Amino acid sequence: MLFTALADALYQGADTTEVCAAICMAATRLVPGCDHASVLMRRNDDFVTVAASDQIARHVDFLERATGEGPCLDAIEDEAAQVEPDLANSRSWPQLAARVVLETPVRGAMGFRILVNNRKVGALNLFSDTPDRFDTAATERAIVLAAFASVALNAAISDENVETLRRGLQSNREIGKAVGMLMLLNDVTHDEAFTMLRRVSQEMNIKVAEVARAVVKERGQLPSVKPKRQYE
Repeated sequence: MLFTALADALYQGADTTEVCAAICMAATRLVPGCDHASVLMRRNDDFVTVAASDQIARHVDFLERATGEGPCLDAIEDEAAQVEPDLANSRSWPQLAARVVLETPVRGAMGFRILVNNRKVGALNLFSDTPDRFDTAATERAIVLAAFASVALNAAISDENVETLRRGLQSNREIGKAVGMLMLLNDVTHDEAFTMLRRVSQEMNIKVAEVARAVVKERGQLPSVKPKRQYE
């Protein structure tokens, strides 16, 4: 599995900067349409590009900081994925879009929050040179990679081993798949779908990842909570 191979590579003495660099390079290979990638992190009152696949990604990050808007900055504050398939027609970030189109070959952008120690401190940022290349398939793959980034960085900071990383990655992938299924089948938001998982987790007294695994296995069906037996 590509993600397991990446996990092994990251844990051959990798620090957090090397982890971010490896994730950026992986994004250009694993996410359809992704030509450039970066990781932007909050440092005190500023934002810093800690890793990037190339100078184009770094420049787009610079433009976001300069204009004060964009999918990467919004991703840090908002849990929802920030996706703009065609910056030439962007209504969400008009100042950024105008400069990106003028100064770079980038035409599509996505941003996904990275959590470290349960704090929203960074974002995985993906860029495409082709408009409308970032579709549902690309977004879903990117969500998994962003989950990996959060797990990998937390593991690197706490000096956990690769087996812990694999388990965390697997849990994140299963939760992501389950949330996607529940959103599609129940016409609910990401937050509402996760709340459904968490509620069943609490009622059944099992981990959210176990509930997610059951949902994926049953193709979108939440496990039922067995009623308590009544005794006379």
